Amino acid sequence: MLWFVYLILAIAGFQGLAMLVQHDQLKRFDSAVISTVQGWENDRLTSIAKFLTLIGSSKILIPALIVLAIILFIFLKHRKELVLLLGGMLGSSLLNHLLKDIYKRARPDIHRIAEEVGYSFPSGHSMAAFTFYFLITYLLWRHIHLRRWRIALLLFSAFMIIAIGLARIYLGVHYPSDVLAGYWVSACWVALCIRLFRGFAKTRK
Repeated sequence: MLWFVYLILAIAGFQGLAMLVQHDQLKRFDSAVISTVQGWENDRLTSIAKFLTLIGSSKILIPALIVLAIILFIFLKHRKELVLLLGGMLGSSLLNHLLKDIYKRARPDIHRIAEEVGYSFPSGHSMAAFTFYFLITYLLWRHIHLRRWRIALLLFSAFMIIAIGLARIYLGVHYPSDVLAGYWVSACWVALCIRLFRGFAKTRK
């Protein structure tokens, strides 16, 4: 049950972060990071940031999930893995909407390069990216045995997660603390999903 203790501590840590946000204790941190990241602004980076935002949006993730679901279900016959992937992504999306409705944090108004509607905390793109790429890495890792390919998979997933988070800060639609919160709560959610998946797979065996 040690994993359950870790999960409770992680959730408590997220709530601590949320309380700091609610009491404007991270305002200086957010402003400093936004100033640094938006200080890189140029036309090429803006195009890249918008492209990364598109990749992390439902317009791309939903078709990608459908393709992966077909591959897992029909071709690889990995139906338990399909439940993990789809359940993890659906739960992440519902959890994000729930938390946004609870905290109701307005989006930054310092310098908007792009426009976005809805609440800001935690970042939905960051949560979706973390959940998607972490679960894909977990599922593929189990079938990749060459060390160099495993390293390449880890580096690619880490790059995509960080890059999508930075893109949201760069575009001025999220505070850095929104992105960190998105990563944090997604890590808790993914850890719970994988734990339940492993327990279910062990029971079936």
